[in-house]
Amino acid sequence: MKKLLGTVIMAATLLVGCGEADKAGSEAKDEPININMSLVFTQNELLTQELIKATDKIRERTEGSVNIKVFPGGQLPVYKDNLEQVVNGANWIAVEDLTYLGDYVPDFAALAGPMLYNTYDEYLAMMDTEFVAGLKAKAEEKGIKVLNADYMFGFRHMITNKEIVNSEDMKGMRIRVPQSQLFISTLSAMGAAPASLPFPETYAGVQQGVVDGLEGSILTMYSTKIYEVAKNMSLTKHFLGTVGIYISPTLWDKFTPEQQQIINEELEAGAESNTAELVKLDVEYTQKLEELGVTFNEVNSDEFNQLTADVYNQFPTWSEGIHATIMKELETIRAAQ
Repeated sequence: MKKLLGTVIMAATLLVGCGEADKAGSEAKDEPININMSLVFTQNELLTQELIKATDKIRERTEGSVNIKVFPGGQLPVYKDNLEQVVNGANWIAVEDLTYLGDYVPDFAALAGPMLYNTYDEYLAMMDTEFVAGLKAKAEEKGIKVLNADYMFGFRHMITNKEIVNSEDMKGMRIRVPQSQLFISTLSAMGAAPASLPFPETYAGVQQGVVDGLEGSILTMYSTKIYEVAKNMSLTKHFLGTVGIYISPTLWDKFTPEQQQIINEELEAGAESNTAELVKLDVEYTQKLEELGVTFNEVNSDEFNQLTADVYNQFPTWSEGIHATIMKELETIRAAQ
């Protein structure tokens, strides 16, 4: 009887122990994964607001198990340092334009090159091609998973005080550009004299004649009130502002398939919302800028296309013939639309 009782007690103890172990394992599994999302865009910009909404939905749908906190305005490392956090496997999501991804897969930077896209839809279709899928696979081998590359913030145009139609009109004009060789090479090819200047100093720079203008989007011209010192926008569409959202494959593999699906769905929904709002604001802000005295004009796109084509030959790390490869993809896209 004592032997039987001892056996029962031992079995019960083992069951309790297993239960406690299962409970501990379950609790560990249920611990939230906290992730920092770093971006340079300011709190009030459209793209930031869409990402905040998307990450809130991810948190809600995963019942807090995936907790992504958005840090806008360069509060955390941005640009190259942003991508390095991802490559190092940190609990981190980087939001940067494709040129920074080009540090790891050079041809990605070419997709952000000059005079490629005529519409937002063309860019979105490009991101769905097998060509880009191959580049994404190469990026993953380098420690960067591209979660989404469909977020845009508008075409960039020339913002000056005189009408620009062709390269002759731009000759000698000092145009503010970011400290990027791609921007410098492109503006030089278009006939301008590019001048690197911190963006916060640009308003005063135009006002005081340090530079003759800048390049930027309709949203930038309106939100920064640069229209107070520059009254003309020439619609060059020389660049399309885009960003990708990047995560470490190691971190990605920590999520359950259900969590991964939720993240993908909400980032995709956010990108679609961002595009719809961007189209709306382009129209709305154009009208407001015209009411504020800004003049818009078309340009000789064919000439600028020809002049900037050689920019694609100035980056030795890009694949030979990369411009022709991208244009072939775009021809297929345009024929199908």
